[in-house]
Amino acid sequence: MTLDEKFMILDADNAPGQEVRKNTNDIESILQGEKLNGVLVDFSHGDVDAFPPAPGSDMAWNTGFERGASQAYTEYRGLADIRDVVAERLSLFTGHKVKADKELIITPGTQGALFMALGATVTVGTKVAVVEPDYFANRKLVTFFGGEVIPIPLEYKGILSDNGIDMTKLEKAFMDDTKVFVFSTPNNPTGLVYSPDDITKIAELAAKYKVTVIVDQLYSRMLYRDEVFTHFCSCDIKPENFITIMGPSKTESLSGFRLGVALGTSKLIDRMERLQAIVSLRASGYNQAALYTWFNEPSGWLKKRIAEHQVIRDCLLSIFGAANLQVATPQGGSYLFPQLPPLNVDLNTFVSLLRYQANVIVTPGTEFAPSCTNSIRLNFSQDIKAAISAANRIVKMTEMYRL
Repeated sequence: MTLDEKFMILDADNAPGQEVRKNTNDIESILQGEKLNGVLVDFSHGDVDAFPPAPGSDMAWNTGFERGASQAYTEYRGLADIRDVVAERLSLFTGHKVKADKELIITPGTQGALFMALGATVTVGTKVAVVEPDYFANRKLVTFFGGEVIPIPLEYKGILSDNGIDMTKLEKAFMDDTKVFVFSTPNNPTGLVYSPDDITKIAELAAKYKVTVIVDQLYSRMLYRDEVFTHFCSCDIKPENFITIMGPSKTESLSGFRLGVALGTSKLIDRMERLQAIVSLRASGYNQAALYTWFNEPSGWLKKRIAEHQVIRDCLLSIFGAANLQVATPQGGSYLFPQLPPLNVDLNTFVSLLRYQANVIVTPGTEFAPSCTNSIRLNFSQDIKAAISAANRIVKMTEMYRL
């Protein structure tokens, strides 16, 4: 693989916060109908104006700033005082005792944690089981580091009890010398929450075949309908090497602070710190202080935030359902992954048309699995009126371009 090919893998045109840049003349040549009116809605990421950062985060940041050099130049894995607080809270939340000094690292966002975790476990030729669909960076980073992607399909469209991954296929991958397994729960982009039985089975299989597990639990605080969530690190039987990635960027809207946390095997945390020391030195020093607010929000704040997101979720599900667009009901997180009907344009063109003609930005499903050529992902953490209007424009666009 050449360097150009290697970096082409990291194509960021469709990444959250980016706009797909298409030739306007090409788009105008296939427009059907006039442009649709409506305020721009960027479903590629959440709106922190509609859902502002957790209360007190600005004051916490200021406290970090006032601490000066001791906060600006922390240990590479994060300020010890903050890690002590975070370790205690995560121990209570996950049911797994986290050692702040050896088993925890603060990273520049959960994206940084994922990069460091895969960098600590994947080398040229490493077989890595990757769920499809799942977070877009998983597959890209595995390939970038020289690993071989072993796809594990996720069933998310049918009856809830039948959803999840095929454990027989996963075990076969483990038997065929797969060394690492990476997945998210709640799943990004579908919102599926892995059942307790599935999490337990994954942990047992990984322990049996000595597979390292990297699990992204970024949305594990945003669960609907009292969903049961099982933390991988809390399983009685689990592999010797594992990493759990979490952070306050989504549910708590602290994405602008670029804070992530990884907990897990001390050997892997040490590797991640060594890599972080070269890549970014540390998570932004002053910003680390905002973690004092994590799991320490005012009473009722989290419940209210979840309820507000559930209302938006249900409104959009109703709109898409009335238009016969198939979409699974998310059990957690703030993503919808609707399937489009057969269209007379390809997926990437339709995504560009949505931006140009309907003032709506979405992420193409192919970012999450090469096979998802008829799906788009929406982050519905938006102003509710704007989200409803944008969803109706998406429906209208599918009718305009339907075969």
